[in-house]
Amino acid sequence: MSSSSIIYIDRISKKYKDADAFALQDLSLEIPAGEIYGLLGPNGAGKTTLISILCGLLRPTSGQFSIDGLHYGDRGMAIKKIIGVVPQEYALYPTLTAKENLVYFGSMYGLKGRDLQQQVDVLLTKMGLEKFANKCVETFSGGMKRRVNLLAGVMHRPKVLFLDEPTVGVDVQSKNAILQFLKEINARGTSIIYTSHHLVEAQDFCTCLSIIDQGQILQTGTPQELIAALPNARNLEDVFIQLTGKELRDAI
Repeated sequence: MSSSSIIYIDRISKKYKDADAFALQDLSLEIPAGEIYGLLGPNGAGKTTLISILCGLLRPTSGQFSIDGLHYGDRGMAIKKIIGVVPQEYALYPTLTAKENLVYFGSMYGLKGRDLQQQVDVLLTKMGLEKFANKCVETFSGGMKRRVNLLAGVMHRPKVLFLDEPTVGVDVQSKNAILQFLKEINARGTSIIYTSHHLVEAQDFCTCLSIIDQGQILQTGTPQELIAALPNARNLEDVFIQLTGKELRDAI
């Protein structure tokens, strides 16, 4: 394990009960600190399983991993304190206001008093939501909910932030605001692990990425390295299709 790695994954496998195949199979990966790291793959490739394991929501069938030097087996609670998770589904209380949601999630991570209130106010202003702080989230547009959802995951200033489709279903203005905010917190030291099906966005946003399919890493590098490594690849979408194929991945 390199001393510069924020995440170290050693031969992780996962097989769900009654499944015919492994969702992840002997997957190993080192993610350097400070990256905006993309995990890209078709539906069913294993991305969500991998992130769920890293976030402590699933136990691997075999293998091990550590985050910031903390081994999941004996330091699981310590890991949860230094990571932030922003799921694709809104993890918010719709009948609470934006401010009440952020106060609640911040207090769960141990923030309190003036530090908590200041962090809430700063983040709402940063994302253009200060005028709507005392409005119920259920009245918000999709882009506004997506921004509050993001803020709930960073209230405690995590060392590592996991993002699942952070810009899905939002307008261009919200998308730009979200990506700019993420670049700013990355510049301040938060490592970002990101999944998305928006390959144009991923090509511009990620500093490094791995393409996953059938539970294994197919290729790793910067977007430019991956494009240059494959003949006739003009962009990340071309790389993705060449590595994972054109077969439809519809799933029920």
